[in-house]
Formats: sequence, C-alpha cells, structure tokens
Amino acid sequence: MNRIERILEFLKTSPKDNFLRHALALEYLKMNEDEKAKKLFLEILNESPDYIGSYYHLAKLLEKMNDKESAIHWYEKGMAAAKEAKDQHAYNELQAAYEDLIY
Repeated sequence: MNRIERILEFLKTSPKDNFLRHALALEYLKMNEDEKAKKLFLEILNESPDYIGSYYHLAKLLEKMNDKESAIHWYEKGMAAAKEAKDQHAYNELQAAYEDLIY
C-alpha cells in the first residue's frame, strides 16, 4: 500500500484530521496532482484557519499555478494567523516567501 492509500485509510476513521489532510495534500504535490492538493489545503484553512502550516504550502502552490494574486492573499492570511498564534517561526517563513513574491 502506498502512502496516499495509507493516509486515505486513516482518513476514513478521522475525515477531518488536519494533520492527515495536510499530509495527503503534500503527497498529491509530490505526484503533481496540484488541483487535489489545492482543494485539500483550502478545505483545511477554511475549516481551521489556525492550522498555520498549510498557509505556506497553499500559497507556494498558487505561485506555481501562476495565481500570484491568490498566493499573496494566502500569505497575508497566513502571516495574520501566525501572528495571532504567536508563531514567530511560521510568520518569518511566510513573510520571507511573501516578500520574495512581491519584490
């Protein structure tokens, strides 16, 4: 059984587990299944805006998909969420990626 299949099995018993959904999205990224990854990241962040780790990956994916405006939006939302959570490390990563994109 491959990683995606294993994660999908776990998700059957815990369908809203953000760690599992995030891991599945990352596996989809590895397989170049960008739309599936995007859908999962959006689900996670719309349902759990405090799940800080997904902001960076979603924004990077949107950059890859040439959707700069949406990437900027999600970097900004991620920085605000990281600041609220007092997660300075995540904030710094999001800010650096954001600045690389806009400057």
